[in-house]
Amino acid sequence: MSRKPLRFCMFTTFYPPYSFGGDAIGIQRLSRALVRRGHHVTVAHDVDAYNALHRGPEPNPVSDDDEGVEVVRLRSGAGLLSPLLTQQLGRPVMNRRRITTLVRDGHFDVVNFHNVSLVGGPGLFEFASDAVSLYMAHEHWLICPMHVLWKDGRERCETPECFKCTLSYRRPPQLWRQTGLLEREIERVDAVIAMSEFSRDMHRQRGFSRDMEVLSYFLPDPESRDVPVATGVPPHDRPFFFFAGRLERIKGLQDVIPVFARYPGADLLIAGDGEYAAELRTQAAGMANVRFLGRISPDDLSRYYRHAIATIVPSVCYETFGIVLIEAFRQGTPVIARRLGPFPEIVERSGGGELFQTSEELVLAMHRLQDDPSHRARLSRAGYRGYVERWSESAVIPQYLGIVRRAAERRGHRAVLDALAELEVA
Repeated sequence: MSRKPLRFCMFTTFYPPYSFGGDAIGIQRLSRALVRRGHHVTVAHDVDAYNALHRGPEPNPVSDDDEGVEVVRLRSGAGLLSPLLTQQLGRPVMNRRRITTLVRDGHFDVVNFHNVSLVGGPGLFEFASDAVSLYMAHEHWLICPMHVLWKDGRERCETPECFKCTLSYRRPPQLWRQTGLLEREIERVDAVIAMSEFSRDMHRQRGFSRDMEVLSYFLPDPESRDVPVATGVPPHDRPFFFFAGRLERIKGLQDVIPVFARYPGADLLIAGDGEYAAELRTQAAGMANVRFLGRISPDDLSRYYRHAIATIVPSVCYETFGIVLIEAFRQGTPVIARRLGPFPEIVERSGGGELFQTSEELVLAMHRLQDDPSHRARLSRAGYRGYVERWSESAVIPQYLGIVRRAAERRGHRAVLDALAELEVA
């Protein structure tokens, strides 16, 4: 007898190609992975919110089917007004009727809320109805109106002053945050998920009282258990360290570029773009060993990772995870990451890199990895093994379904439990 697939609904503000960062790609990977395992997945995201924050033409996806994932693109017809009302009221306003119809007609077993800040706010949680419900904290939105714990746009938030900070970002204050709406509505959710132990602990320190499960991001399964090796012509003619990511102040490159003024033995190659790019280029003016690559294709990105001495991850903010680290591990590349947030958790569990806090520690780590090939090879093997065993699709999806199971047990949702039991037998 064939097992009955579960029906999942993912609610998120952003979803590729209407997206900006790695969290949306993580949601896409999760959705596609569930489809590959025979489940039905519907993703609902807010096009108006994307257009409100995006400069340039709107993406033009060829269909509303994403490798088997059904994609529902919410458009209110009111443009910016729709996400603004949600941001102010903490509830879906313009798209409420369509969301109601979607959930009613979808007969979902599991509703997974992701970044809901502009697609519905905490008022969206009631729409899970009788389904098992999850909330995945890709950002720190539950404890920070600006999502990133980056105070006044210039420093890590150690002593919250949320009203003042919101104004410094030129955003309208969210008055619903003073009403207890979030605290009441999150109680409707059966399981709340943090992306790292660090993020779970940060939520607890900032007063979030719910227990949180921990589930990391993942990457596609490896084609081989052998560590990738750099073959072919290198993409650069000198030894180099690599950075990949958005060029924003919170990513910390402004602390790394000056280091290369006194490190002539290798170059720094920077892949990515962002609002802080001009300042970084000005900082690097006249430095022949710092090169900006702009946005590059995934295939080229893999080549740069594999030929790099190491990937430098210098973020100065409190990330919820560190997907760049496991991207490097997947290519057999060690990392040198700032001793901050979830990075120590990832580096120490994998053994795939080194940590730094000061520029002197960064230089010493760079020398160790460049001057001692056997040391780099050990870290390369350890990082790749960590990716395969901890951060690959086959390692993480069973953990995700385990969270669904535990949530279904608490709710007493027999249909979900039976379907998961059949899945285990199959």
